[in-house]
Amino acid sequence: MDTLGTIIRENKGRIRAIAPDETVLTAAERMNDDRIGSLVVMQGSTLIGIITERDILTRIVADQRDPSTTAVSSVMTADPLSCPPKTTVGEAREIMRRERIRHLPVCEDDKLIGMISIGDLNAFESQRLNGLVDSLESYITGG
Repeated sequence: MDTLGTIIRENKGRIRAIAPDETVLTAAERMNDDRIGSLVVMQGSTLIGIITERDILTRIVADQRDPSTTAVSSVMTADPLSCPPKTTVGEAREIMRRERIRHLPVCEDDKLIGMISIGDLNAFESQRLNGLVDSLESYITGG
């Protein structure tokens, strides 16, 4: 059964983080530089929140706040939902659908080990299905 741990190992568990006292402008610049939609907010080695493109849009842009003077801590989503690495891909997809989220921190023993996006789940599932199609084509054609 495919789990979030499998995806994290394949992605090499790269975690993109920001401190709560950094500015929203810095967060947006990092997301743009890395072409990602979220950053985990870390206080030392502790996950305390997540800041997403949606947070910036709804809590900064729509409220006409200055991103260069607003701290990440004031607009982040505190205590984000997370899952253990043994969570299946299907379970993670259902959690994201039900909670209407696109990013899911993965924690083991209260330690952040990675971040999964809906794009990661889609890419993983697409790769799996492509392999299945290739196997079936090979079986059918005898090759």
